[in-house]
Amino acid sequence: MLEALFPIVYMVSFAVIAGGAFALMTQNLRSASTMPAKRPSHPEAPAPGEEVLYVDLSRERLEQLYEQAS
Repeated sequence: MLEALFPIVYMVSFAVIAGGAFALMTQNLRSASTMPAKRPSHPEAPAPGEEVLYVDLSRERLEQLYEQAS
């Protein structure tokens, strides 16, 4: 009697886990398709066309600065 009960419990447990995994996958795909196309920009990001001050750290520029210092 007990040997016949184990496969039934196993199959029911398997069905519950497989159904939960399928439901989770479906909800993730559904929420991913409704995400906004563009992420909001950082609050401190410059506006398009605004001039930005930056530091040039290219290899050539650093070599020039090193030669000027010595």
